[in-house]
Amino acid sequence: MAVQQNKKSPSKRGMHRAHDFLTGSAIAIEPTTGETHLRHHISPSGFYRGKKVVKSKGE
Repeated sequence: MAVQQNKKSPSKRGMHRAHDFLTGSAIAIEPTTGETHLRHHISPSGFYRGKKVVKSKGE
């Protein structure tokens, strides 16, 4: 049976559990096209906050 050699301090215990409560990535909906994208990133069609910021290949 395993027996711990040294006691883990409350600080180290908290660091070990730091990633247990991560949430999912923040998703935003582009108001003009209705596409979903990561917050603070452009949408797949090149829109950011309702304005076209990147030209696509067809343009």
